[in-house]
Amino acid sequence: MKLILMGTNDFVVPVFDSLANKHDIISVFTRAPKPMGRKHILTPSPVHTWAQNRRLNVHISIKEFDAIKEKPDMIVVFSYGVILRDNVLNAAPCINIHPSSLPKYRGPSPIRTAILNGDKDMDVCLMAMTPEMDAGDIYMRKNIEIGENDTNADIENKVSNVAIEMLDEYMANPNAFVAQPQIGEATFTRKFEGNDEIIDWSKSPNEIHNLVRALGCGRTKINGMDVKILETKIENNELKIIKIQPSGKNPMDWKSFVNGLRGAEIKYGE
Repeated sequence: MKLILMGTNDFVVPVFDSLANKHDIISVFTRAPKPMGRKHILTPSPVHTWAQNRRLNVHISIKEFDAIKEKPDMIVVFSYGVILRDNVLNAAPCINIHPSSLPKYRGPSPIRTAILNGDKDMDVCLMAMTPEMDAGDIYMRKNIEIGENDTNADIENKVSNVAIEMLDEYMANPNAFVAQPQIGEATFTRKFEGNDEIIDWSKSPNEIHNLVRALGCGRTKINGMDVKILETKIENNELKIIKIQPSGKNPMDWKSFVNGLRGAEIKYGE
């Protein structure tokens, strides 16, 4: 098939790489480079870098879509983050991979939201794109488990593997799949911000553990020091800190951090 690919984030790359090994990629659309790090260096998206390495045509604005002369057989969208208009949706069959049990968790952060809420599993949906966000009919669902210690990165990896299988199965014979409407009340996710990482120590151990594994860290004060808690686990219904990063220092294991306190009583959130 002749495909146009649209995506941005790093867990999309293995999926697009698999498609590029089996199909003719006309063009790749991704988000524009963003300032990254303390020095705010303008950095292309992981999909942008991948496409350049494969010497594929890359576009960083959806406004460039109409300039493409070659007609695709299909458009594949995965974690793109751009609203598509009729000029794209009507150009060819347009399908999307969405990692949630639709209509639950439509929007930009379904995996993080599922982990934060303590969900035990989730669906990966192959769906038709529509003007309304994540509202299209579903061609295929596959369920994946969310382990009690799985992080956002762990689930993204699972989603990528399942997405490769789903796209291979669908593209082998698209006409064999009948799209089914989403049933039930839709719920919506939001983008998480820095303040969402702040730990509320009045919450349960499981809630704090879920925050750390969903967002990549939890920020707090311990004995007056600003720290990031990077890894936790639940043991005997208690929160155990595994890895921590004091402000301005490298990550370290919890035992090393406690040794540095020289026997002082540990005060969380102070």
